[in-house]
Amino acid sequence: MNEGSSVDHLVAALRAELAQCPEGARLPSSRALMERHRVSPVTVSRAIAVLVAEGEVASRPGAGVFRTRPHAPHRARGDLSWQEVALCADPVPGDGPAPPPGPAVPPPAPGPHTPLPAPVPPPAPGPRTADASGVLATLAVPPPGVIDLVGGYLHASLQPERALAGALARAGRRPGTWERPPVEGIAELRAWFARDIAGPGAALGGADVLIAAGGQSALGTALRALAAPGAPVLVESPTYPGTLAAARAAGLRPVPVPVDEDGVRTDLLAQAFRATGARVFVCQPLFHNPTGATLSAERRPEVVRVARAAGAFVVEDDFARRLAHADAPPAPAPLAADDPDGVVVHVRSLTKATSPSLRVGALAARGPVLERLRATQVVDSFFVPRPLQETALELVGSPAWQRHLRTLGGALRERRNAAAEALRRELPALRLRVPSGGYHLWLRLPDGADEQALAAAALHAGVAVTPGRPYFAAEAPAPHLRLSYISAVSTGQLREGVGRLARAYAATGTAR
Repeated sequence: MNEGSSVDHLVAALRAELAQCPEGARLPSSRALMERHRVSPVTVSRAIAVLVAEGEVASRPGAGVFRTRPHAPHRARGDLSWQEVALCADPVPGDGPAPPPGPAVPPPAPGPHTPLPAPVPPPAPGPRTADASGVLATLAVPPPGVIDLVGGYLHASLQPERALAGALARAGRRPGTWERPPVEGIAELRAWFARDIAGPGAALGGADVLIAAGGQSALGTALRALAAPGAPVLVESPTYPGTLAAARAAGLRPVPVPVDEDGVRTDLLAQAFRATGARVFVCQPLFHNPTGATLSAERRPEVVRVARAAGAFVVEDDFARRLAHADAPPAPAPLAADDPDGVVVHVRSLTKATSPSLRVGALAARGPVLERLRATQVVDSFFVPRPLQETALELVGSPAWQRHLRTLGGALRERRNAAAEALRRELPALRLRVPSGGYHLWLRLPDGADEQALAAAALHAGVAVTPGRPYFAAEAPAPHLRLSYISAVSTGQLREGVGRLARAYAATGTAR
């Protein structure tokens, strides 16, 4: 049983006991609760904290934990149905104040055959909704007994917990740690990110970097800053569901551009820019999510050239830079490292390689766009808490950082190999390409397979996997599954998870 489920069980048991206790009654000691319920001190402490937060008990240091006054019965809930209308009622075109006029364009000189200029309508507003289902699927904790092949964060055994604890302790002793940081981020961390992104000899400097609250936050900031609601934004197909969710939440219209084994199709990228007039392209050139592809050396300069010719920005989501496997060849430099014209807006995060709670990342850009990014981020969140920034700086500046990355690279290689070998043995009909970085495998199912039914059957069999549909901005060309290998407990559990998936695959009739 995991720690979270143990806490839930203990809280339920204590609530039942409290229902029989008068106000002021003292709960058994922590030691007594540990022995009676066979749980750890951490579980007892967390369960008591839950009950304190709910007002069920009060903790008095040195005296114990006591039953508080029972709560009055809850009042009946009101009628919330009016919100359905309010949340869906977009303004009627023509109502309300007129939009501000656009820039004045002188008309052409009149002549006998001069056509009247066609009116150019403003961009249609995007939908007033945010679909977070694809993101929530990777954040959900599977039920007890279900093997997690969905999650996008390192299992606790892969996280540098001792290094993080030491960095946090050292950061806490730094003078000024609890003072307000600069809105752009502390200078030393911005300078470190600039070197990490572009190298020590590149033109990118600390002044070109903003500290962000993780990669997802940085991605949302970039999309809102670079495109107006209703505008198209080009995305890879397939792509990370968080990109699609962030774009749609900003009122943008994602337009897919296909990806193959060498990354985004640059010929189709140029066509998409011409057809849509888009001014933003979001891509993951390294260890692409979900396919694992790395943009080829021939296509890398072409992506920047095509975007520059279209007067557009490239948002480079470099989420997996620190997830290279031990047997990976040297990774190509980021697109932002060789970008004299400021085409690339670079997103980098420490979260994937450390802990889901170290939400520290960076936005790097050059030119006037940096001020637009800064203003958007400040309005959203003011700044990233300084203790987190100081902790991140302590971590990346310690010898433990490079040791952790080497250990992580070896562990990722071992897990990838275990999952791929099990898939080839148990499910030879599924096609996969083994990547040299990242944390997932992209499985091509046979034509006509029902990926949703297979994922549901797999969950019933005790393993959680992700259907491929949420990774496509438009119609999916084929059925897929994504399988993550970093959230499972061990390589043994990965093999067991693949075995359960194979049984579900056979049970759904997909194998016939």
